[in-house]
Amino acid sequence: MNKAELVAKMADDAGISKTQANAALDSMIEAVQKTLKGGGKVTLVGFGTFSVSKRQARTGRNPKTGETIKIKAKKVAKFKAGKELAEKL
Repeated sequence: MNKAELVAKMADDAGISKTQANAALDSMIEAVQKTLKGGGKVTLVGFGTFSVSKRQARTGRNPKTGETIKIKAKKVAKFKAGKELAEKL
């Protein structure tokens, strides 16, 4: 499912226009991004938790040349499915 399909499903289920559903989805995504950027986490009970995880710097290997390279430390977004979602899968 892509964003357009999700917006169409949301609009149909909620009985609103696709424009309104798109605005709601964009607002949710923006709120999650701002919270994660600020170091927080977003928990949606029954769905899951979005959080930020720190990856340590490490050495890797260029698969094309076999050369050893250094990979910088970075922060990555992480999602952990909630119990209800996990049980439905």
